[in-house]
Amino acid sequence: MICPHCHHDGSHVVDSRPSEDGTFIRRRRECSHCGYRFTTFERYEEQPLLVVKKNGARQQFDRKKILNGLVRSAEKRPVSIEQLTKIANTVENKVRARGENEVSTTIIGEYVMDELKDVDEISYIRFASVYRQFKDVDAFMSELESMINHNKKHSK
Repeated sequence: MICPHCHHDGSHVVDSRPSEDGTFIRRRRECSHCGYRFTTFERYEEQPLLVVKKNGARQQFDRKKILNGLVRSAEKRPVSIEQLTKIANTVENKVRARGENEVSTTIIGEYVMDELKDVDEISYIRFASVYRQFKDVDAFMSELESMINHNKKHSK
């Protein structure tokens, strides 16, 4: 690391601390030539991730879009922003863990619904109704029956 004071190419780390959210590391450094102390921030480099939409269009993955959809589905529900943020983080981690450069909206939507199902049933149904674009009442009822069966399995 080049010293910002004397421009010598050599420093050593005095102290390292992760950020509160764990997305970067703050490092306190000291120049081995002049002793000047300075701070650097280290982040891991993410590979670009593209989302393939149902119409075939591609766009860059944006965690905020997931969070916005979750917030809309949980409107006026007893679900905290922390719970929704945790779901968005979990979904992003699952998507990135696939190790692929492209992921379909179908996979992302399924991940979101898997996480949301156990947090709030009404929010889940709201999200599913938009995501699955129910064509009629029968499709909606089928989703409700699936959810009821899921609850019966997990309550035993």
